[in-house]
Amino acid sequence: MKYVIVIPDGCADEPVAELGNRTPLQAAHLPHMDRVVEFGVVGRSNNVPASLTPASDVATLSLFGYDPLKVYTGRAPLETAAMGIHLGPNDWAIRCNLVHAPDGHMRDFTSGHITSDDGKELILALQRELGGKEVAGGAIEFHPGVSYRNILVWRGKSAESPFTGMKTQPPHDVPDKPIADHLPVGAGRDILVSLMEASKPILAAHPANLARIERGEKPATQIWLWGQGKAPTVEPFQATYGKKGAIISAVDLVRGVGVLLGWHRIDVPGATGYLDTDYAAKGRYAIEALGAFDLVCVHVEAPDEASHEGRADAKVEALERIDQHIVGPLMEELPRYKDWRILVEPDHRTTLKTRAHAYGAVPFAAAGTGIAPGGAKSYDEPTADASKMLFDPGWNLMRWYLGGK
Repeated sequence: MKYVIVIPDGCADEPVAELGNRTPLQAAHLPHMDRVVEFGVVGRSNNVPASLTPASDVATLSLFGYDPLKVYTGRAPLETAAMGIHLGPNDWAIRCNLVHAPDGHMRDFTSGHITSDDGKELILALQRELGGKEVAGGAIEFHPGVSYRNILVWRGKSAESPFTGMKTQPPHDVPDKPIADHLPVGAGRDILVSLMEASKPILAAHPANLARIERGEKPATQIWLWGQGKAPTVEPFQATYGKKGAIISAVDLVRGVGVLLGWHRIDVPGATGYLDTDYAAKGRYAIEALGAFDLVCVHVEAPDEASHEGRADAKVEALERIDQHIVGPLMEELPRYKDWRILVEPDHRTTLKTRAHAYGAVPFAAAGTGIAPGGAKSYDEPTADASKMLFDPGWNLMRWYLGGK
């Protein structure tokens, strides 16, 4: 049996006036996703427990069949797995965004989707100026990632940590809001706040930022630290579910979850983690990977990014391109195998109205061998809401998908 999972990140939404009081899924032309529903079933899955933050780290673990209440330790440790950064038993990883907040408000959590080259120069400058110093009984390290997404590691000398119990806020959930109202809370908050403040003069004077300003681009005005955690312990996917998997994503977080589960990481040229990603290349690489793996997962960040920017038209376009270049070719290829299944499902909701992630069940569509058609015709929120199929908690969906009837 061959299995495919397509994740249109954050596509679940609410009706908006710009789309005629329809959701992006309703407004988009999605013949191939609709075909998955027509040949199979549509339902809902609640991937985020009420006690955890509605974000891709928690939701992706759940979507992949793991109870986040048992295995989740924080967002940043998942990204370090994709970056090949080893965490010892006393170490903590902390997400380090390069953000644009020139007036004390979170104007752009991506710094204008800063290039990876510019981001790397800035992070390496922070490492030269601040890295290696002992902070609260541990040494800090800055590691460049992709674009605005980077990592700070605190190498602890003992099991005691200043970050235990601390709460931090994702920058993408506070668009245009005062950052002073969303700083870390807890015993170790002063450590992170002081590092954020220390980053400001270093970044302001850096040639990469000065060049961005000269080009009319947004400079990174500071770092934003959040998503802290220790290395999680997770049983490999093949040991749990008996399937050999592969992950295709341009986002370190999602790749990190896959790597943590023992999936093979496939990097696609032209995959950016943004609206300009090469959708067709992702589809081609997924089809090629089917020959070597039992399960292939294709994650596309674009719908989520469109929501964070409040761009309804861009979200619709991203969904249509996922449908045309990824779901369509996979639906054509999969029947070449005797037994197959496909699952289309976002990890969480990201609403255009709030430009932030939200709690709530998301729609899924599944079709293939052994899945009897349920009679629905379209892939959207109202159709899924009318279905009797609900997986709550969402991590139970994977076991059904891999062998349920």
